[in-house]
Amino acid sequence: MFTDKKNILQLIALLKAHGIDKVVLCPGSRNSPIVQTLANHSFFTCYAITDERSAGFFATGLALQNNSPVAVCCTSGTALLNLYPAVAEAFYQQIPLIIISADRPAAWIGQTDGQTIPQPEVFRSLVKKSVHLPEIHNEEDEWYCNRLINEALLELDHHGKGTVHINVPISEPLFRLTTEKLPEVRVIKRYSLSDFDNGNPAEWTNLLNTFERRMLIAGQMPANCPLEAKMGEILSNQFALFAEHTSNLPSSIPAVRNADTVLSALPEERRKELSPDLLITYGGNIVSKHLKKFLRSYPPQVHWHISEAGEIIDLFGVVTTIIEAKPYSFLNMSVIPRLTRDPLKTLPANPTAYPLQWKNLSGRIAEPELPYSEPAAIGSLLKKLPEKSILHLGNSSPLRYAQLFSIPNNIEVYCNRGTSGIEGSLSAAVGYASGSGKLNFVVIGDLSFFYDMNALWNGHIGNNLRILLLNNGGGEIFQTLPGLNMTEKTRPFVTGTHTTSAKGWAIERGFHYTAVHNSDELSEALQFFTQPSTQALLLEVFTGQSEDAGILKEYYSSLRLFG
Repeated sequence: MFTDKKNILQLIALLKAHGIDKVVLCPGSRNSPIVQTLANHSFFTCYAITDERSAGFFATGLALQNNSPVAVCCTSGTALLNLYPAVAEAFYQQIPLIIISADRPAAWIGQTDGQTIPQPEVFRSLVKKSVHLPEIHNEEDEWYCNRLINEALLELDHHGKGTVHINVPISEPLFRLTTEKLPEVRVIKRYSLSDFDNGNPAEWTNLLNTFERRMLIAGQMPANCPLEAKMGEILSNQFALFAEHTSNLPSSIPAVRNADTVLSALPEERRKELSPDLLITYGGNIVSKHLKKFLRSYPPQVHWHISEAGEIIDLFGVVTTIIEAKPYSFLNMSVIPRLTRDPLKTLPANPTAYPLQWKNLSGRIAEPELPYSEPAAIGSLLKKLPEKSILHLGNSSPLRYAQLFSIPNNIEVYCNRGTSGIEGSLSAAVGYASGSGKLNFVVIGDLSFFYDMNALWNGHIGNNLRILLLNNGGGEIFQTLPGLNMTEKTRPFVTGTHTTSAKGWAIERGFHYTAVHNSDELSEALQFFTQPSTQALLLEVFTGQSEDAGILKEYYSSLRLFG
Protein backbone atom coordinates (compact mmCIF):
# COMPACT_ATOMS: atom_id res chain seq x y z
CA MET A 1 0.00 0.00 0.00
CA PHE A 2 1.08 3.55 -0.71
CA THR A 3 0.65 6.95 0.94
CA ASP A 4 -2.50 9.01 0.42
CA LYS A 5 -0.44 12.19 -0.23
CA LYS A 6 -1.13 13.11 -3.83
CA ASN A 7 2.04 15.14 -4.41
CA ILE A 8 4.10 12.12 -3.32
CA LEU A 9 2.08 9.81 -5.58
CA GLN A 10 2.70 12.13 -8.53
CA LEU A 11 6.43 12.22 -7.73
CA ILE A 12 6.87 8.46 -7.43
CA ALA A 13 4.70 7.69 -10.46
CA LEU A 14 6.82 10.09 -12.53
CA LEU A 15 10.10 8.65 -11.22
CA LYS A 16 8.83 5.31 -12.48
CA ALA A 17 7.63 6.72 -15.79
CA HIS A 18 11.01 8.35 -16.41
CA GLY A 19 12.78 5.07 -15.64
CA ILE A 20 14.51 6.19 -12.42
CA ASP A 21 14.56 3.01 -10.35
CA LYS A 22 17.42 3.42 -7.86
CA VAL A 23 16.78 5.39 -4.67
CA VAL A 24 18.90 5.97 -1.58
CA LEU A 25 16.67 6.35 1.49
CA CYS A 26 17.62 8.12 4.71
CA PRO A 27 15.51 7.54 7.84
CA GLY A 28 13.13 10.15 9.26
CA SER A 29 9.52 10.80 10.13
CA ARG A 30 8.61 13.63 7.75
CA ASN A 31 9.86 11.69 4.73
CA SER A 32 8.29 8.43 5.93
CA PRO A 33 5.36 8.62 3.46
CA ILE A 34 7.87 8.89 0.60
CA VAL A 35 10.14 6.17 1.97
CA GLN A 36 7.36 3.68 2.63
CA THR A 37 5.76 4.18 -0.79
CA LEU A 38 9.09 3.70 -2.58
CA ALA A 39 10.00 0.68 -0.47
CA ASN A 40 6.58 -0.90 -1.09
CA HIS A 41 6.81 -0.62 -4.88
CA SER A 42 8.49 -3.47 -6.76
CA PHE A 43 9.87 -1.19 -9.50
CA PHE A 44 12.36 0.55 -7.19
CA THR A 45 15.65 -0.74 -5.81
CA CYS A 46 16.12 0.99 -2.47
CA TYR A 47 19.32 1.48 -0.44
CA ALA A 48 19.11 2.36 3.27
CA ILE A 49 21.85 4.81 4.39
CA THR A 50 21.48 6.51 7.79
CA ASP A 51 24.03 9.34 7.48
CA GLU A 52 22.93 11.88 4.86
CA ARG A 53 26.53 13.00 4.31
CA SER A 54 27.44 9.48 3.28
CA ALA A 55 24.10 8.84 1.53
CA GLY A 56 24.67 11.68 -0.92
CA PHE A 57 28.09 10.41 -1.94
CA PHE A 58 26.82 6.81 -2.05
CA ALA A 59 24.18 8.00 -4.54
CA THR A 60 26.75 9.83 -6.68
CA GLY A 61 28.86 6.69 -6.87
CA LEU A 62 25.83 4.60 -7.76
CA ALA A 63 24.88 7.07 -10.51
CA LEU A 64 28.41 6.99 -11.91
CA GLN A 65 28.51 3.20 -11.92
CA ASN A 66 25.04 2.90 -13.42
CA ASN A 67 25.47 5.85 -15.82
CA SER A 68 21.89 6.91 -15.05
CA PRO A 69 20.06 9.15 -12.54
CA VAL A 70 19.80 8.12 -8.89
CA ALA A 71 17.55 9.72 -6.26
CA VAL A 72 18.39 10.31 -2.61
CA CYS A 73 15.57 11.06 -0.15
CA CYS A 74 15.93 12.73 3.25
CA THR A 75 13.71 14.14 5.97
CA SER A 76 13.23 17.84 6.77
CA GLY A 77 15.55 20.29 8.50
CA THR A 78 19.34 19.98 8.75
CA ALA A 79 19.21 16.50 7.24
CA LEU A 80 18.96 18.27 3.90
CA LEU A 81 21.98 20.47 4.60
CA ASN A 82 24.10 17.37 5.21
CA LEU A 83 23.65 16.52 1.52
CA TYR A 84 25.31 19.78 0.48
CA PRO A 85 28.84 18.45 -0.11
CA ALA A 86 27.56 15.60 -2.28
CA VAL A 87 25.35 18.01 -4.21
CA ALA A 88 28.35 20.25 -4.94
CA GLU A 89 30.45 17.29 -6.06
CA ALA A 90 27.70 15.93 -8.28
CA PHE A 91 27.12 19.36 -9.79
CA TYR A 92 30.73 19.85 -10.83
CA GLN A 93 31.09 16.27 -12.02
CA GLN A 94 27.79 16.61 -13.90
CA ILE A 95 26.31 13.56 -12.22
CA PRO A 96 22.50 13.19 -12.59
CA LEU A 97 21.46 13.21 -8.93
CA ILE A 98 17.91 13.84 -7.66
CA ILE A 99 17.61 15.29 -4.17
CA ILE A 100 14.15 14.60 -2.73
CA SER A 101 13.58 16.43 0.55
CA ALA A 102 10.50 16.15 2.73
CA ASP A 103 9.44 19.48 4.21
CA ARG A 104 7.08 20.92 6.79
CA PRO A 105 4.10 23.01 5.57
CA ALA A 106 5.23 26.55 4.75
CA ALA A 107 3.11 28.07 7.53
CA TRP A 108 5.37 26.47 10.16
CA ILE A 109 8.73 27.63 8.83
CA GLY A 110 10.37 30.09 11.22
CA GLN A 111 7.87 29.40 14.01
CA THR A 112 10.28 27.51 16.32
CA ASP A 113 8.72 24.22 15.23
CA GLY A 114 11.09 21.25 15.12
CA GLN A 115 13.22 20.45 12.07
CA THR A 116 12.09 23.49 10.09
CA ILE A 117 14.39 25.55 7.90
CA PRO A 118 13.74 27.38 4.60
CA GLN A 119 14.32 24.44 2.23
CA PRO A 120 13.21 25.68 -1.23
CA GLU A 121 16.18 26.85 -3.31
CA VAL A 122 18.57 25.90 -0.51
CA PHE A 123 21.22 24.66 -2.98
CA ARG A 124 20.98 27.80 -5.11
CA SER A 125 23.50 27.70 -7.98
CA LEU A 126 24.66 24.13 -7.28
CA VAL A 127 21.62 22.49 -8.87
CA LYS A 128 20.32 22.75 -12.42
CA LYS A 129 16.72 22.96 -11.27
CA SER A 130 14.96 23.37 -7.95
CA VAL A 131 11.20 22.92 -7.54
CA HIS A 132 8.91 23.22 -4.53
CA LEU A 133 5.85 21.03 -4.96
CA PRO A 134 2.40 22.14 -3.86
CA GLU A 135 0.25 20.07 -1.56
CA ILE A 136 -2.59 18.96 -3.81
CA HIS A 137 -6.14 20.07 -3.02
CA ASN A 138 -7.65 20.44 -6.50
CA GLU A 139 -7.05 19.69 -10.19
CA GLU A 140 -4.97 22.81 -10.76
CA ASP A 141 -2.64 21.85 -7.89
CA GLU A 142 -2.26 18.39 -9.43
CA TRP A 143 -1.48 19.80 -12.89
CA TYR A 144 1.06 22.21 -11.39
CA CYS A 145 2.70 19.49 -9.31
CA ASN A 146 2.92 17.18 -12.32
CA ARG A 147 4.47 19.91 -14.46
CA LEU A 148 7.08 20.84 -11.84
CA ILE A 149 8.23 17.25 -11.40
CA ASN A 150 8.47 16.74 -15.16
CA GLU A 151 10.47 19.96 -15.46
CA ALA A 152 12.93 18.84 -12.80
CA LEU A 153 13.42 15.34 -14.16
CA LEU A 154 13.85 16.57 -17.73
CA GLU A 155 16.64 18.88 -16.55
CA LEU A 156 18.81 15.96 -15.36
CA ASP A 157 20.33 15.59 -18.83
CA HIS A 158 19.35 18.82 -20.56
CA HIS A 159 22.45 20.50 -22.07
CA GLY A 160 24.70 18.37 -19.93
CA LYS A 161 23.91 16.26 -16.91
CA GLY A 162 23.57 17.51 -13.37
CA THR A 163 21.69 17.65 -10.10
CA VAL A 164 18.09 18.69 -9.38
CA HIS A 165 16.25 19.31 -6.11
CA ILE A 166 12.59 18.40 -5.49
CA ASN A 167 11.21 19.74 -2.20
CA VAL A 168 8.02 18.06 -0.98
CA PRO A 169 5.91 19.72 1.75
CA ILE A 170 3.93 17.12 3.70
CA SER A 171 1.17 17.86 6.21
CA GLU A 172 0.14 15.49 9.00
CA PRO A 173 -1.13 12.83 9.34
CA LEU A 174 1.96 11.23 7.83
CA PHE A 175 1.37 7.52 8.08
CA ARG A 176 -1.84 6.74 6.19
CA LEU A 177 -0.99 4.05 3.64
CA THR A 178 -4.39 3.71 2.02
CA THR A 179 -3.65 3.92 -1.71
CA GLU A 180 -3.53 0.64 -3.63
CA LYS A 181 -1.79 1.78 -6.82
CA LEU A 182 0.07 4.73 -8.28
CA PRO A 183 -1.98 7.14 -10.39
CA GLU A 184 -1.78 7.41 -14.16
CA VAL A 185 0.39 10.46 -14.74
CA ARG A 186 1.25 12.67 -17.66
CA VAL A 187 4.86 12.25 -18.80
CA ILE A 188 6.39 15.17 -20.68
CA LYS A 189 9.18 14.27 -23.09
CA ARG A 190 11.71 16.53 -24.78
CA TYR A 191 13.34 15.96 -28.17
CA SER A 192 15.97 17.89 -30.07
CA LEU A 193 15.86 18.70 -33.77
CA SER A 194 18.46 16.01 -34.39
CA ASP A 195 16.32 13.42 -32.58
CA PHE A 196 13.48 14.28 -34.91
CA ASP A 197 15.56 14.34 -38.09
CA ASN A 198 17.20 11.01 -37.33
CA GLY A 199 13.81 9.31 -37.14
CA ASN A 200 12.08 7.45 -39.91
CA PRO A 201 10.03 9.92 -42.03
CA ALA A 202 7.39 7.30 -42.80
CA GLU A 203 6.98 6.52 -39.09
CA TRP A 204 6.47 10.21 -38.35
CA THR A 205 3.89 10.57 -41.12
CA ASN A 206 2.11 7.47 -39.84
CA LEU A 207 2.08 9.02 -36.36
CA LEU A 208 0.47 12.23 -37.64
CA ASN A 209 -2.06 10.20 -39.58
CA THR A 210 -3.33 8.68 -36.34
CA PHE A 211 -4.79 12.15 -35.60
CA GLU A 212 -7.66 13.20 -37.81
CA ARG A 213 -7.96 16.71 -36.39
CA ARG A 214 -4.60 18.50 -36.41
CA MET A 215 -4.17 22.13 -35.28
CA LEU A 216 -1.12 24.43 -35.45
CA ILE A 217 -1.07 27.71 -33.50
CA ALA A 218 1.53 30.42 -34.11
CA GLY A 219 2.19 32.51 -31.02
CA GLN A 220 4.00 35.85 -30.88
CA MET A 221 7.08 35.83 -33.12
CA PRO A 222 9.49 38.44 -34.52
CA ALA A 223 9.09 39.36 -38.16
CA ASN A 224 12.63 38.54 -39.26
CA CYS A 225 12.13 34.80 -39.82
CA PRO A 226 8.66 34.15 -41.28
CA LEU A 227 7.51 31.09 -43.14
CA GLU A 228 7.63 31.34 -46.91
CA ALA A 229 4.19 31.60 -48.47
CA LYS A 230 4.52 28.24 -50.23
CA MET A 231 5.61 26.54 -47.01
CA GLY A 232 2.77 28.11 -45.07
CA GLU A 233 0.23 26.98 -47.64
CA ILE A 234 1.44 23.38 -47.28
CA LEU A 235 0.98 23.62 -43.51
CA SER A 236 -2.45 25.21 -43.78
CA ASN A 237 -3.59 22.33 -45.99
CA GLN A 238 -2.63 19.77 -43.35
CA PHE A 239 -3.38 21.65 -40.12
CA ALA A 240 -6.02 24.06 -38.93
CA LEU A 241 -3.55 26.95 -38.82
CA PHE A 242 -4.24 29.78 -36.34
CA ALA A 243 -2.32 33.06 -36.27
CA GLU A 244 -2.66 36.53 -34.77
CA HIS A 245 -1.14 39.83 -35.86
CA THR A 246 1.71 39.40 -33.38
CA SER A 247 2.55 36.03 -34.95
CA ASN A 248 3.93 37.99 -37.91
CA LEU A 249 2.81 35.23 -40.23
CA PRO A 250 2.56 36.73 -43.75
CA SER A 251 -1.03 37.60 -44.58
CA SER A 252 -0.66 35.67 -47.85
CA ILE A 253 -0.62 32.42 -45.84
CA PRO A 254 -4.17 31.04 -45.29
CA ALA A 255 -4.86 31.00 -41.55
CA VAL A 256 -7.63 31.54 -39.03
CA ARG A 257 -6.81 35.05 -37.82
CA ASN A 258 -10.12 35.91 -36.15
CA ALA A 259 -10.27 33.20 -33.47
CA ASP A 260 -12.06 35.40 -30.92
CA THR A 261 -14.95 36.25 -33.21
CA VAL A 262 -15.24 32.73 -34.66
CA LEU A 263 -15.33 31.11 -31.23
CA SER A 264 -17.72 33.76 -29.90
CA ALA A 265 -20.11 32.87 -32.70
CA LEU A 266 -19.67 29.10 -32.49
CA PRO A 267 -22.46 27.27 -30.63
CA GLU A 268 -21.33 25.23 -27.64
CA GLU A 269 -22.52 21.97 -29.21
CA ARG A 270 -20.14 22.46 -32.17
CA ARG A 271 -17.04 23.11 -30.10
CA LYS A 272 -16.22 19.61 -28.95
CA GLU A 273 -16.40 18.18 -32.47
CA LEU A 274 -14.01 20.91 -33.66
CA SER A 275 -11.45 20.41 -30.91
CA PRO A 276 -8.08 19.08 -32.14
CA ASP A 277 -6.71 15.59 -31.54
CA LEU A 278 -3.17 16.88 -32.07
CA LEU A 279 -2.11 20.43 -31.21
CA ILE A 280 1.28 21.87 -32.20
CA THR A 281 2.22 25.32 -30.90
CA TYR A 282 5.21 27.59 -31.30
CA GLY A 283 6.15 31.14 -30.38
CA GLY A 284 5.19 33.25 -27.40
CA ASN A 285 2.02 34.81 -26.04
CA ILE A 286 -1.38 33.98 -27.55
CA VAL A 287 -3.78 36.92 -27.23
CA SER A 288 -7.16 35.26 -27.78
CA LYS A 289 -8.91 34.48 -24.50
CA HIS A 290 -11.56 32.54 -26.39
CA LEU A 291 -8.97 30.27 -28.02
CA LYS A 292 -7.31 29.56 -24.68
CA LYS A 293 -10.65 28.83 -23.03
CA PHE A 294 -11.68 26.58 -25.94
CA LEU A 295 -8.53 24.44 -25.76
CA ARG A 296 -8.63 24.22 -21.98
CA SER A 297 -12.28 23.15 -22.06
CA TYR A 298 -11.78 20.70 -24.95
CA PRO A 299 -8.09 19.77 -24.72
CA PRO A 300 -6.24 17.85 -27.44
CA GLN A 301 -5.13 14.26 -26.91
CA VAL A 302 -1.53 15.28 -27.62
CA HIS A 303 0.16 18.68 -27.45
CA TRP A 304 3.63 19.37 -28.88
CA HIS A 305 5.29 22.71 -28.19
CA ILE A 306 8.27 23.88 -30.26
CA SER A 307 10.69 25.89 -28.13
CA GLU A 308 14.21 27.00 -29.02
CA ALA A 309 15.34 26.91 -25.38
CA GLY A 310 13.50 23.67 -24.63
CA GLU A 311 11.59 25.14 -21.69
CA ILE A 312 8.33 23.56 -20.59
CA ILE A 313 5.45 25.76 -21.78
CA ASP A 314 2.08 24.25 -20.82
CA LEU A 315 -0.46 26.95 -21.67
CA PHE A 316 -3.38 24.52 -22.06
CA GLY A 317 -2.40 22.13 -19.27
CA VAL A 318 -1.86 19.05 -21.47
CA VAL A 319 1.56 19.44 -23.12
CA THR A 320 3.13 16.04 -23.80
CA THR A 321 6.19 16.82 -25.92
CA ILE A 322 8.71 19.65 -26.08
CA ILE A 323 10.67 19.93 -29.32
CA GLU A 324 13.84 21.90 -28.65
CA ALA A 325 14.43 23.74 -31.91
CA LYS A 326 14.00 27.08 -33.60
CA PRO A 327 10.35 26.95 -34.70
CA TYR A 328 10.97 27.91 -38.31
CA SER A 329 13.93 25.56 -38.55
CA PHE A 330 11.73 22.73 -37.34
CA LEU A 331 8.87 23.61 -39.68
CA ASN A 332 10.92 24.48 -42.75
CA MET A 333 13.58 21.77 -42.46
CA SER A 334 11.77 18.87 -40.82
CA VAL A 335 8.00 19.10 -41.10
CA ILE A 336 7.31 20.63 -44.49
CA PRO A 337 9.75 18.52 -46.56
CA ARG A 338 8.20 15.37 -45.11
CA LEU A 339 4.69 16.58 -45.83
CA THR A 340 5.77 17.37 -49.38
CA ARG A 341 7.27 13.91 -49.90
CA ASP A 342 4.58 12.00 -48.05
CA PRO A 343 1.35 14.04 -47.72
CA LEU A 344 -1.02 13.31 -44.89
CA LYS A 345 -4.52 11.97 -45.31
CA THR A 346 -7.75 14.03 -45.30
CA LEU A 347 -6.56 16.85 -47.54
CA PRO A 348 -8.76 19.95 -47.93
CA ALA A 349 -10.14 18.56 -51.20
CA ASN A 350 -12.38 16.62 -48.84
CA PRO A 351 -15.05 19.12 -47.69
CA THR A 352 -15.13 17.53 -44.25
CA ALA A 353 -11.37 17.92 -43.75
CA TYR A 354 -10.53 19.56 -40.46
CA PRO A 355 -8.46 22.48 -41.85
CA LEU A 356 -11.18 23.35 -44.33
CA GLN A 357 -13.87 23.34 -41.65
CA TRP A 358 -12.00 26.03 -39.72
CA LYS A 359 -11.22 28.05 -42.86
CA ASN A 360 -14.88 28.05 -43.84
CA LEU A 361 -15.99 29.16 -40.38
CA SER A 362 -13.38 31.92 -40.35
CA GLY A 363 -14.44 33.13 -43.78
CA ARG A 364 -18.07 33.44 -42.72
CA ILE A 365 -17.25 36.14 -40.15
CA ALA A 366 -17.03 39.52 -41.88
CA GLU A 367 -14.98 42.35 -40.44
CA PRO A 368 -17.18 44.56 -38.30
CA GLU A 369 -18.62 47.83 -39.56
CA LEU A 370 -18.81 49.87 -36.39
CA PRO A 371 -19.94 53.38 -35.53
CA TYR A 372 -17.38 55.90 -34.33
CA SER A 373 -15.49 54.32 -31.43
CA GLU A 374 -12.04 53.09 -30.39
CA PRO A 375 -12.29 49.80 -32.33
CA ALA A 376 -13.62 51.63 -35.40
CA ALA A 377 -10.66 54.02 -35.28
CA ILE A 378 -8.23 51.11 -35.10
CA GLY A 379 -9.92 49.36 -38.02
CA SER A 380 -9.82 52.55 -40.10
CA LEU A 381 -6.08 52.93 -39.51
CA LEU A 382 -5.22 49.29 -40.20
CA LYS A 383 -6.93 49.48 -43.61
CA LYS A 384 -4.79 52.49 -44.55
CA LEU A 385 -1.39 51.31 -43.28
CA PRO A 386 1.27 51.83 -45.96
CA GLU A 387 2.91 48.64 -47.19
CA LYS A 388 6.07 47.58 -45.32
CA SER A 389 5.37 49.85 -42.36
CA ILE A 390 5.70 48.84 -38.71
CA LEU A 391 2.73 48.52 -36.35
CA HIS A 392 3.18 48.74 -32.57
CA LEU A 393 0.14 47.78 -30.50
CA GLY A 394 -0.41 48.79 -26.90
CA ASN A 395 -1.59 46.08 -24.54
CA SER A 396 -5.19 45.42 -23.60
CA SER A 397 -7.85 47.12 -25.78
CA PRO A 398 -5.67 48.18 -28.78
CA LEU A 399 -4.21 44.70 -29.17
CA ARG A 400 -7.55 42.91 -28.83
CA TYR A 401 -9.47 45.33 -31.05
CA ALA A 402 -6.81 45.06 -33.76
CA GLN A 403 -7.57 41.32 -34.03
CA LEU A 404 -11.03 42.20 -35.33
CA PHE A 405 -9.50 43.54 -38.54
CA SER A 406 -7.11 42.30 -41.20
CA ILE A 407 -3.92 44.17 -42.00
CA PRO A 408 -2.21 44.72 -45.35
CA ASN A 409 0.57 42.40 -46.41
CA ASN A 410 4.18 43.01 -45.36
CA ILE A 411 3.30 44.76 -42.08
CA GLU A 412 5.46 43.89 -39.07
CA VAL A 413 3.59 43.84 -35.76
CA TYR A 414 5.06 44.24 -32.27
CA CYS A 415 3.65 44.38 -28.75
CA ASN A 416 5.04 44.01 -25.23
CA ARG A 417 3.33 40.65 -24.63
CA GLY A 418 6.15 39.10 -22.62
CA THR A 419 4.41 40.26 -19.46
CA SER A 420 1.46 42.09 -21.06
CA GLY A 421 1.76 45.16 -18.83
CA ILE A 422 0.81 48.70 -19.84
CA GLU A 423 4.17 50.19 -18.89
CA GLY A 424 6.80 50.73 -21.57
CA SER A 425 4.66 50.13 -24.67
CA LEU A 426 5.37 53.63 -25.97
CA SER A 427 9.04 53.60 -24.99
CA ALA A 428 9.62 50.28 -26.77
CA ALA A 429 7.94 51.60 -29.92
CA VAL A 430 9.94 54.85 -29.85
CA GLY A 431 13.15 52.86 -29.40
CA TYR A 432 12.30 50.65 -32.35
CA ALA A 433 11.37 53.61 -34.55
CA SER A 434 14.63 55.42 -33.72
CA GLY A 435 16.58 52.66 -35.47
CA SER A 436 14.11 52.10 -38.30
CA GLY A 437 13.93 53.70 -41.71
CA LYS A 438 10.25 52.77 -42.10
CA LEU A 439 7.07 54.47 -40.93
CA ASN A 440 6.24 53.28 -37.39
CA PHE A 441 2.61 53.44 -36.25
CA VAL A 442 1.80 53.17 -32.53
CA VAL A 443 -1.76 52.38 -31.46
CA ILE A 444 -2.04 52.97 -27.73
CA GLY A 445 -4.66 53.55 -25.04
CA ASP A 446 -4.76 56.60 -22.82
CA LEU A 447 -3.66 54.94 -19.57
CA SER A 448 -0.68 53.30 -21.28
CA PHE A 449 0.26 56.57 -22.99
CA PHE A 450 0.11 58.80 -19.92
CA TYR A 451 1.81 56.17 -17.76
CA ASP A 452 4.72 56.13 -20.24
CA MET A 453 4.59 59.71 -21.55
CA ASN A 454 8.29 60.23 -20.75
CA ALA A 455 8.93 57.99 -23.75
CA LEU A 456 8.67 61.25 -25.72
CA TRP A 457 11.09 63.04 -23.39
CA ASN A 458 14.23 62.29 -25.37
CA GLY A 459 16.11 63.51 -28.42
CA HIS A 460 15.51 60.44 -30.56
CA ILE A 461 12.05 61.19 -31.99
CA GLY A 462 12.11 60.99 -35.78
CA ASN A 463 9.62 62.06 -38.42
CA ASN A 464 8.82 58.37 -39.07
CA LEU A 465 6.85 58.07 -35.80
CA ARG A 466 3.03 58.10 -35.80
CA ILE A 467 1.04 57.78 -32.56
CA LEU A 468 -2.69 57.01 -32.60
CA LEU A 469 -3.79 57.78 -29.03
CA LEU A 470 -7.20 56.36 -28.05
CA ASN A 471 -8.51 58.58 -25.28
CA ASN A 472 -11.83 57.63 -23.73
CA GLY A 473 -11.02 58.90 -20.25
CA GLY A 474 -9.91 55.65 -18.59
CA GLY A 475 -9.35 51.91 -18.88
CA GLU A 476 -12.11 50.91 -21.29
CA ILE A 477 -11.23 47.20 -21.13
CA PHE A 478 -12.62 47.01 -17.60
CA GLN A 479 -16.08 47.82 -18.95
CA THR A 480 -16.09 44.53 -20.90
CA LEU A 481 -14.84 42.12 -18.24
CA PRO A 482 -17.54 39.58 -17.32
CA GLY A 483 -18.51 39.61 -13.67
CA LEU A 484 -16.94 42.99 -12.91
CA ASN A 485 -19.77 45.18 -11.64
CA MET A 486 -18.74 48.73 -10.80
CA THR A 487 -20.67 51.45 -9.01
CA GLU A 488 -20.21 55.17 -9.59
CA LYS A 489 -18.12 55.16 -6.41
CA THR A 490 -15.79 52.33 -7.40
CA ARG A 491 -15.48 53.05 -11.16
CA PRO A 492 -12.80 55.80 -10.84
CA PHE A 493 -10.60 53.49 -8.77
CA VAL A 494 -10.94 50.49 -11.09
CA THR A 495 -10.77 52.19 -14.48
CA GLY A 496 -8.48 55.14 -13.72
CA THR A 497 -10.89 57.78 -15.03
CA HIS A 498 -9.36 61.12 -16.04
CA THR A 499 -9.87 64.24 -18.18
CA THR A 500 -6.31 64.56 -19.50
CA SER A 501 -5.34 65.41 -23.08
CA ALA A 502 -1.96 64.85 -24.74
CA LYS A 503 -2.12 68.08 -26.75
CA GLY A 504 0.22 70.21 -24.65
CA TRP A 505 2.85 67.50 -24.23
CA ALA A 506 2.73 66.51 -27.89
CA ILE A 507 3.26 70.06 -29.13
CA GLU A 508 5.98 70.64 -26.53
CA ARG A 509 7.83 67.58 -27.82
CA GLY A 510 7.66 68.74 -31.43
CA PHE A 511 4.78 66.60 -32.74
CA HIS A 512 2.19 67.70 -35.24
CA TYR A 513 -0.95 67.26 -33.12
CA THR A 514 -4.50 66.54 -34.32
CA ALA A 515 -7.62 65.80 -32.24
CA VAL A 516 -10.72 64.06 -33.62
CA HIS A 517 -14.18 63.60 -32.13
CA ASN A 518 -16.23 61.95 -34.88
CA SER A 519 -16.00 59.75 -37.99
CA ASP A 520 -15.63 62.59 -40.49
CA GLU A 521 -12.76 64.17 -38.58
CA LEU A 522 -11.10 60.75 -38.21
CA SER A 523 -11.33 59.96 -41.91
CA GLU A 524 -9.82 63.32 -42.86
CA ALA A 525 -7.05 63.09 -40.25
CA LEU A 526 -5.99 59.58 -41.33
CA GLN A 527 -5.28 60.80 -44.87
CA PHE A 528 -2.48 62.99 -43.50
CA PHE A 529 -1.52 60.61 -40.68
CA THR A 530 -0.52 57.74 -43.01
CA GLN A 531 1.64 59.83 -45.36
CA PRO A 532 5.31 60.88 -45.03
CA SER A 533 5.82 64.08 -43.08
CA THR A 534 8.58 66.37 -41.86
CA GLN A 535 7.36 65.92 -38.26
CA ALA A 536 6.37 63.13 -35.94
CA LEU A 537 2.57 62.96 -35.73
CA LEU A 538 0.18 62.39 -32.83
CA LEU A 539 -3.50 61.80 -33.54
CA GLU A 540 -5.69 61.83 -30.42
CA VAL A 541 -9.05 60.10 -30.85
CA PHE A 542 -11.61 61.07 -28.21
CA THR A 543 -14.44 58.60 -27.53
CA GLY A 544 -16.54 57.53 -24.56
CA GLN A 545 -15.82 54.56 -22.28
CA SER A 546 -19.36 53.27 -22.00
CA GLU A 547 -20.08 53.85 -25.71
CA ASP A 548 -17.00 51.83 -26.77
CA ALA A 549 -17.90 48.96 -24.44
CA GLY A 550 -21.53 48.94 -25.58
CA ILE A 551 -20.62 48.88 -29.28
CA LEU A 552 -18.35 45.86 -28.78
CA LYS A 553 -20.89 43.98 -26.68
CA GLU A 554 -23.56 44.56 -29.32
CA TYR A 555 -21.22 43.35 -32.07
CA TYR A 556 -20.26 40.15 -30.27
CA SER A 557 -23.84 39.38 -29.32
CA SER A 558 -24.84 39.64 -32.99
CA LEU A 559 -22.36 36.94 -34.08
CA ARG A 560 -23.84 33.55 -34.88
CA LEU A 561 -22.44 30.49 -36.65
CA PHE A 562 -24.59 27.41 -37.24
CA GLY A 563 -24.01 24.22 -39.14
